[in-house]
Amino acid sequence: MRLRSGLAGLAAAFVSTGVALAQAPAAPPIDAAALLQRLDEAEQRIKVLERKLELQEEAQTTATAAAPQVRASPSRFSIGSSDGANFVRLRGVLHVDGRHFEGDNSPATSNTWLLRRVRPMIEGTFANLYDFRFTPDFAQGRTVLQDAYVTARFKPWAAVTVGKFKVPVGLERIQSANDTRFVERAFPTSIVPNRDIGVQLGGDVAGGAFNYNISYTNGVNDGGSSESLPTPDVENDAKGDVSARVFFQPFLNADNFALRGLGFGVGGTYVDVSGSAANPTLPSYRTPGQATFFSYRANATFADGQRLRYSPQFYYYYRSFGVLGEYAVVSQDVTRAVGAATRSDTLDNKAWQLQFSWLLTGEDEGFRNPTPGTNFEIGKPGRGAWELVARIHELKIDDDAFAEGANSFANPATAARRARAAAIGINWYLNPNVKWSLDYEQTQFDGGAVTGDRPDEKAYLTRIGLAF
Repeated sequence: MRLRSGLAGLAAAFVSTGVALAQAPAAPPIDAAALLQRLDEAEQRIKVLERKLELQEEAQTTATAAAPQVRASPSRFSIGSSDGANFVRLRGVLHVDGRHFEGDNSPATSNTWLLRRVRPMIEGTFANLYDFRFTPDFAQGRTVLQDAYVTARFKPWAAVTVGKFKVPVGLERIQSANDTRFVERAFPTSIVPNRDIGVQLGGDVAGGAFNYNISYTNGVNDGGSSESLPTPDVENDAKGDVSARVFFQPFLNADNFALRGLGFGVGGTYVDVSGSAANPTLPSYRTPGQATFFSYRANATFADGQRLRYSPQFYYYYRSFGVLGEYAVVSQDVTRAVGAATRSDTLDNKAWQLQFSWLLTGEDEGFRNPTPGTNFEIGKPGRGAWELVARIHELKIDDDAFAEGANSFANPATAARRARAAAIGINWYLNPNVKWSLDYEQTQFDGGAVTGDRPDEKAYLTRIGLAF
């Protein structure tokens, strides 16, 4: 009975539920076409939003790529395009020198501090092809434009330079003043040209194993630059100098590290000089302490004909040791005209040097300054790099310059026949930008006095150098 009555109740419940569902209103039919249209519209709106996001990202990328790239490091400050094809770099050199001389042979004013070089530099590149440099110098109470040139690097072996630049002849001359191991350069640099205005073709072959330069410039006196001429920075003798230099580093890329630091070459210049009593185009020569020890007689002595310079040179660097040597000769046709008496001759003045360097702190030597293994900072363990240097050098004047008594090309009572110098020094590289140098150099002379020899020059030279 109970089971039957339960089944009857359950059946009644289902019947009542069905009646209730049958009485509910029916759902409206679905419009498939409208639904598809709404889906299409939503998809289009999503695509539009995605494209707007893509455009925003492209704009941000373009703005980032077009923004100038500013870089600063201990060695350079530059601004340029992100691809590196165009940039301008700021550099600078400051050399503060001190000079002190032993004995009474030098004037008291020779003991001095001076600004030897104050050179802000602007250099850079355009289109990844054209390099330029402007270098004014405000030292020693004057303003001189040292460098002003543009170089087109068409190929590694074909670069054309136009403007004012170092004439590539002497080895130590083409070395930057920041990288020279002594405060003042040696006697061979007194013979070869410094900076001049003209055009030059040069480049590297075989990855730098061979380097060459050929230039045509206005022409300068021995050791001089174009700003020192009677009419600065223009042609003075109506004929230009032809200069050339070749340099080999045959083992630069070799596996034998002991030979990689070997380099040797030769440079030279030629011109047919047309000097005069008013424009003699003849040099004078200075000691390491920058005192003049040789000059030609004034007024009636002048260059008159061929001037040929040549300079074989080499260096070798291996680990902490370095040696540099060069020899230089200038063969100059000279005339002296006093009244009706005229005398002409060819004089050969010669100079040479041998220079040694040794890094006590173990860094690698090279043609450029070493990079200290650790920088010197007060209160920290770094000591910088310490270097010992030594050199001997000489400049010999042709004996014919002193012949013929009062009609000689040079006065033996004031001009020395020979200068021989020996120097030792120490360099302290506090970091890649700051260098302190101290040299002692003694120079002996043959002649150069009314009787006997000019007294020795004993000079202490020091320099605090900043370069970046």
